Amino acid sequence: MNFTTPLYKLNPLTRFSDKAENYTKYRPIYPTAVIDKILENLTSPTQIVAADIGAGTGISARLLASRGVNVIAIEPNPAMRNVGIKDTVSLIEWKDRTAEATNLPEASVDLITCFQAFHWFKPESTLLEFRRILKSQGRLAIVFQDLNRDDEFTKVYGELISQAANNRPPTDFSSKIEPVRKSSEFKYIDCYQFPDKQQLDLSSLIGLVKSISFISSEERVQKQLVADLENLHQRFCNQEGFVYLVYCNNVHLASIL
Repeated sequence: MNFTTPLYKLNPLTRFSDKAENYTKYRPIYPTAVIDKILENLTSPTQIVAADIGAGTGISARLLASRGVNVIAIEPNPAMRNVGIKDTVSLIEWKDRTAEATNLPEASVDLITCFQAFHWFKPESTLLEFRRILKSQGRLAIVFQDLNRDDEFTKVYGELISQAANNRPPTDFSSKIEPVRKSSEFKYIDCYQFPDKQQLDLSSLIGLVKSISFISSEERVQKQLVADLENLHQRFCNQEGFVYLVYCNNVHLASIL
C-alpha cells in the first residue's frame, strides 16, 4: 500500500462495508461541547437544516437531531447507510449521494457538517458542491477526532493499530483541512479543540479496532490482533476491567466568502 496516496482514492465508497456493525456499536460519541460549538450563534436549532456529509451510521446525525436540527444524512456506502437507517430517529432524512454530488438544491442548507469524513472526499469538487448548497450566511463544520498520544495507553494503542495496518503512519488530519484554508470559496475561521475519553472493556476495545478500515478482516490478521489487544488490555486495565482512550476533537469552522 502506498501511504502517500490520497485517502479519497482508496475506495472510500466501499471500504467500510464490512465494518458497519462494529462502527455503529463501538465508535465514540462526540462530546456535547463539539455540538455546542458547531451550533453556537446560529439560529434556533429547530430552524436549521443541516447536511451531514459522509454520515456513516448516523452517529453525528443523531447528535444534531437530538438538538432539534433537521438533518439530511448523505452516505453513499449501502452497509453504513442501512445501519444508520435502522437506528435512525425523527428529523433525519437519509440520501444515497456523495460529498462531490449531493443532489441537494442550491442554497438549501444552513449548516454542513463532516465528522471524521472530510479526508475521504475529493477536496476541490467537494468544496465547490458545499459552496453551491450552503446558504450565504451558512456554516461549514469539519470535525476530526485525533488520538492524544500524550496518554500512555493511547500511545501504545496507536502503535499497535499502526502495526496491524502494515505500519501505516497515523493520518495527519491537520493537513487534510488545508484545502479549506486555501479555498477561494470559503473563509476559514478557526479550529476549536475539545478533549474527551472513551471507556472500553475488552470486548468493546476489540470491536472498536475491528471498525478501522485499514485493518484487514483476514482471519490470520484478526486472530493476531485479538491476541495483541488482550495483552494490551491486561497491561493497562483498571480493577473494573476498563481502559480509556484519550482523544482531542478538532472542530474546524468556515463560512462562505
